[in-house]
Amino acid sequence: MSHPHPELAPPPPVPENGLRIVALGGLGEIGRNMAVFEFEGRLLIVDCGVLFPEPDQPGIDLILPDFDYIRDRLDDVEAVVLTHAHEDHIGAVPYLLRERVDIPLVGSRLTLGLIESKLAEHRIQPVKAEVIEGERRRFGPFECEFFAVNHSIPDALAVAVRTPAGIVLHTGDFKMDQLPMDGRLTDLGGFARLGAEGVDLLMSDSTNAEVPGFVTSEREIAPVIDDVFRTADKRIIVASFASHIHRVQQVMDAAEAHGRKVALIGRSMVRNMGVARDLGYLKIPAGLLVDSREIEEWPPEDVVLICTGSQGEPMAALSRMANRDHPIRIAAGDTVLLASSLVPGNETAVNKVINGLTRWGAKVIHKGNARVHVSGHAAAGELLYVLNLTQPSNFMPVHGEWRHLRAHAQLASLTGVPQENIVIAEDGVVVDLVDGKASIVGAVPCGYVFVDGTSVGDITDVALKDRRILGDEGFISIVIVVDSTTGKLAGGPEITARGSGIDPEAFDAVIPQIEIALQEVAAAGVADIMQIRRTVRRTVGRWVSDTYRRRPMIIPVIVEV
Repeated sequence: MSHPHPELAPPPPVPENGLRIVALGGLGEIGRNMAVFEFEGRLLIVDCGVLFPEPDQPGIDLILPDFDYIRDRLDDVEAVVLTHAHEDHIGAVPYLLRERVDIPLVGSRLTLGLIESKLAEHRIQPVKAEVIEGERRRFGPFECEFFAVNHSIPDALAVAVRTPAGIVLHTGDFKMDQLPMDGRLTDLGGFARLGAEGVDLLMSDSTNAEVPGFVTSEREIAPVIDDVFRTADKRIIVASFASHIHRVQQVMDAAEAHGRKVALIGRSMVRNMGVARDLGYLKIPAGLLVDSREIEEWPPEDVVLICTGSQGEPMAALSRMANRDHPIRIAAGDTVLLASSLVPGNETAVNKVINGLTRWGAKVIHKGNARVHVSGHAAAGELLYVLNLTQPSNFMPVHGEWRHLRAHAQLASLTGVPQENIVIAEDGVVVDLVDGKASIVGAVPCGYVFVDGTSVGDITDVALKDRRILGDEGFISIVIVVDSTTGKLAGGPEITARGSGIDPEAFDAVIPQIEIALQEVAAAGVADIMQIRRTVRRTVGRWVSDTYRRRPMIIPVIVEV
């Protein structure tokens, strides 16, 4: 297997008739999916998604791919192919189009409908190129063929990219549900035909590579949802991804069958379901929907609320309900259904929401105690099936954390892909396909780009570290007045602390130490403000560490007179 190395050099120029592939996100992580293909100086992008922040990234709203690799070459981009409309595949598109607004967006009808609705909020009118499964479309030197794949959102596509360097099949996110809600099967026949033609490189979804067997069909969820409706005495609140149209359809069907009205809660949920209804992907019976502002007027046993927040997002509707910070008040006897899988890393936040809901008397039904969700990603049995169908000469696992990528690579090895033709890369690693062989040839800078409110890319790792220190340890500020000529103490120190947990009177013990340290600095003839500041920080830091075993942020403020 070909593995990345932390000291990879910058890549050489693209070889003649070679295809270069650089992932700017989605490798070693769940999210931020973005792959850049380069041939003859032209670029094709597949997906452009976001990663959601973890608890140790306070204040961050979204994490984007790093566009620096292509920023000076945006005019070379032929198109952005969007495999489906999940946020981890389309969420960064508005930020890319801010840099070049007329990059064509290629995708299925629903995918383009949802991204257009999102872009409207950014006041961006996109250039769209709608495609359907079975269609071939050329974008510069890239001929793209699209294949239907089944996923947890309708209208998902895989894409085969043809160039003189060979055929690359990028599956996007997929599974092989044999009884899908919309009857749209993954095009295994098309994959087999492509395999017979010769797949030079397979890039395949790795999320469930560690899960044996085959994923359960979406249809098996319907009886469980129906049972929830049959046994619930009061309100039913369903939390789901705002893009999970199939699940919302199942909930609406159950609501109609049990005589309940439905209200959609949350801006993204209302927006996405409106687009899905208008395009014909969501069937809403007449009279079923009611305005969320009217829902309190209905008897509890007659209503269903569908909202966001299944991942414990702090500002989502369900989290706010759990915290009693939402107009809809959870009451004893309510039933809450978390109809989604648990994204890795969100366990603590979700458990906090479940506990909050339970505190107010709600019965919470989730994946841990009922079969209320099935994954949208192929398990190991399905991944083996696709590997055997396509028989790729080279294999590169994508979309997954390190353990998923390695497990998928092992599956490829079992199906006969030579070890030396299996490429495990990470974000920024450069892979060239030349003369039928894929190999790592270097790496380009590829970091996280943080979105904090309206700020994009201004927050650095250093700033995040400061935020973590402030959140965990608090801060101490020391105001000192010094003589600008001699550096001698002329006033203070005055010490203020916030969040450190140290009694203000306790600082009386360190003031003499600060005075002695400053006297020593002044006696040495040092009047440099930076040196004085370092002396104060070091003195107070040592005292806090020795006395309290804490490491708050220490901010000396030196005033010269």
